Amino acid sequence: MISLANAPLLLHGRDHHLPTKRRATFTVRSSSSLQEIDKSPTTAEDSNLRSELCASVPFPPIKAAKRVVLVRHGQSTWNEEGRIQGSSNFSVLTKKGEAQAETSRQMLIDDSFDICFSSPLIRSKRTAEIIWGTREDEIITDSDLREIDLYSFQGLLKHEGKAKFGPAFRQWQVDAANFNIDGHYPVRELWGRARNCWTKILAHESKSVLVVAHNAVNQALVATAIGLGTEYFRILLQSNCGVSVLDFIPRPDGGSPLICLNRLNQVQYEITDEWQLYSFGLVLFDYYLLQTPGSPVATGSSAGRRTSRRIILVCQGSTQDSEDTVSKLGDQQMNMLGVIQAQKTAELLLDLKVSTIISSPNNACAQTATIISQVQEAADCLGADCVPRYVEMKNIPDLDVAEIFQPSTKDTTDVSYLRPGWLNGLDDRVTSTLRERSGQAWHSLLTELSDESEEEKIVVAVAHPVAHIALIGHCLNLTEEWLGSFHLDAGSISVVDFPDGPTGRGIIRCINYTAHLGRWSIPITRSTVDDDSF
Repeated sequence: MISLANAPLLLHGRDHHLPTKRRATFTVRSSSSLQEIDKSPTTAEDSNLRSELCASVPFPPIKAAKRVVLVRHGQSTWNEEGRIQGSSNFSVLTKKGEAQAETSRQMLIDDSFDICFSSPLIRSKRTAEIIWGTREDEIITDSDLREIDLYSFQGLLKHEGKAKFGPAFRQWQVDAANFNIDGHYPVRELWGRARNCWTKILAHESKSVLVVAHNAVNQALVATAIGLGTEYFRILLQSNCGVSVLDFIPRPDGGSPLICLNRLNQVQYEITDEWQLYSFGLVLFDYYLLQTPGSPVATGSSAGRRTSRRIILVCQGSTQDSEDTVSKLGDQQMNMLGVIQAQKTAELLLDLKVSTIISSPNNACAQTATIISQVQEAADCLGADCVPRYVEMKNIPDLDVAEIFQPSTKDTTDVSYLRPGWLNGLDDRVTSTLRERSGQAWHSLLTELSDESEEEKIVVAVAHPVAHIALIGHCLNLTEEWLGSFHLDAGSISVVDFPDGPTGRGIIRCINYTAHLGRWSIPITRSTVDDDSF
């Protein structure tokens, strides 16, 4: 193992303006602002400013496109016991954790990595060793990748923490960004460490990087990469052995790279050996999916909290036009691949009782929605339910984004929407219209979710990836400048849970999940376009 425990922090100075939420604007102009980040905060106000700066400072320029794959460790003994781990190093992987790591290894076995960074803690390092397998290069351990420091909380069972610390434990649960223990603000410190990690990872001469770490630190890595502050802690879920992917794209002027979250919390599911043969249209289903606790659609809790309200964003299947450019966003029929993608998505959702499917009126979206509905309503025949289901179908014109792009300039319409971060190149008129229209669609989805006639409510929305990227922005309360920070593929799903109901904050369970597509899913470390296109 190679250690980066004493590696220096690389600094640089460059004018850089980053998109921010409307309630706060930060402009970082020199390396002096970066140096302030390393000073320990003396007050809550100083600490809060420090965390915002950590989320907003520019990254060092890169020469070539870089893809970073983040993996959380497998289940540990303290995960199983419900004990608060923090950065302690006493827990090890359980048998289930070892199996999860092996599943991740198989999922990534055909994908190429140049280097692997790992937390030095046993549970993470062991996960990294299993995934890294027989690769010859050494794993680099970095203490900044350790889990969040929770000081006196560490080692306690959750009920013990509640009994011993009372109000402090409650603050940790409901206001973690401002949580203070033993004179420390753990989440704010974590954001600073995550920022340091990115500086070292991006400085490494590699194009494909594997990082194996922990729940909280992986959340912080994702958030700081795309410019989100500590208030997003526990909003971007990280399951055991969940995989998240970030693309770093160099700018022509050599400035801070464009950064795009390609996937969030992708986990592998299990397939049973039993065969259930049934057909819808042209595609024959020949296996049945078993939803595991790691599945993105498995019911239960989100970020440790019970949830009964959920929105599932389903991207339409691939269409007949072979050109994946903005100018081809018109009303298209699905091709054979698109039908397969829709059927695979219908299978994945079969174990859930979907209340409503809301679709764009676009042909491909309507086809995808119909396939999901047919499978849902046949759940009793397929053994997934004991009674017939009824699914309400609705169309929302605000989910149709095609007409927004039709008057666009040639430079915009020739852009491939398969390229990570392509939305960064849209003109202001297009992005403003997209955000306004998607905002109305998001409001409609939340209104549908607020129906209290059902104890559990699952709403499926079917639209083009562009529309769903905009909806994710609304869920996270981001302005249109953030549109280029997310990427979705045809046939993918993204899941948002609402443990506090539709009026509360949404918890992003996964983004751009494609593992259910099997052989038709896009490999984790391989871009959808060539490096030259970046």
